[in-house]
Amino acid sequence: MLSILRETTPLSEKDCFMVFTREKTDFDFPVHVHPEYELNFIENAKGAQRIMGDSIEEIENIELALVTSSNLEHGWMNHRCVPGTIIKEITIQFHPNLLNDQLLNRNQFRTIQNMFAKAAYGISFSETAIEQIKTKIYDLAADNDGFYSVMKLIELLYELSHDTAARMLSSRSFHAEKQQFNSRRVERIIQFLMENYTREVTLGDVSDLVGMTAVSVSRFLKLRTGRSFVDTLNDIRLGHASRRLIDTTHSVAEIALQSGFNNLSNFNRIFLKKKGCTPSDFRNKYRASKFFL
Repeated sequence: MLSILRETTPLSEKDCFMVFTREKTDFDFPVHVHPEYELNFIENAKGAQRIMGDSIEEIENIELALVTSSNLEHGWMNHRCVPGTIIKEITIQFHPNLLNDQLLNRNQFRTIQNMFAKAAYGISFSETAIEQIKTKIYDLAADNDGFYSVMKLIELLYELSHDTAARMLSSRSFHAEKQQFNSRRVERIIQFLMENYTREVTLGDVSDLVGMTAVSVSRFLKLRTGRSFVDTLNDIRLGHASRRLIDTTHSVAEIALQSGFNNLSNFNRIFLKKKGCTPSDFRNKYRASKFFL
């Protein structure tokens, strides 16, 4: 298994949050994890590559991502970013208990609670949302001390929580942490798929499990998760496959079978479509010695 840097951040127990502002010409910090929540803003780094769990994507000129899991690997790499370009980066780190559960359960904070739950898998915000709040990020970076700076951070998080175009990045099955949904039926279905993804699973199996017709289950899943039954099952299988590609030396063919794909060509096709690279390329990118200890 690869050893990934567990970062010790300078955020103290006496601070609500910290802001780090830097201008640089390249990304030289390895893929890492840390217990603090992190909101990372990057400007003028088009072509750089973001790693977030098992998501590897090329970013645009402006980037904003949120991470709320202590075990989600994340980092940025030069990739195709033009050498010598002056990159602006503002990183905001804050304690997970900055807004405690009692507060997040209140109606006025529910959208932030939902955003934090999704950000356990990493969230990338839309360009429209970033442009709307960019000045607030720069303002917070310039004035991040005192009571009102905390209010500015909460306001910033609240506005971001209304970005309907924000995307979850990493597969839910990439980590073994318990997954939570706002539906017991969805949780039961996902748990069943997580326990049976290595074998052939049909929509009929799931409909019998929750006492619904196959058509109703399909619509229900699409409504609650935004994914069809097939996409949900493939997402789980790809998450486990991605983890095995990183943690083991098994061949791609072996990993495909271990992850519930009984056809190597089908596995390669689905992986390429969902991840934007082949399983072998994914493994090579993750194992680049520059980004790991």
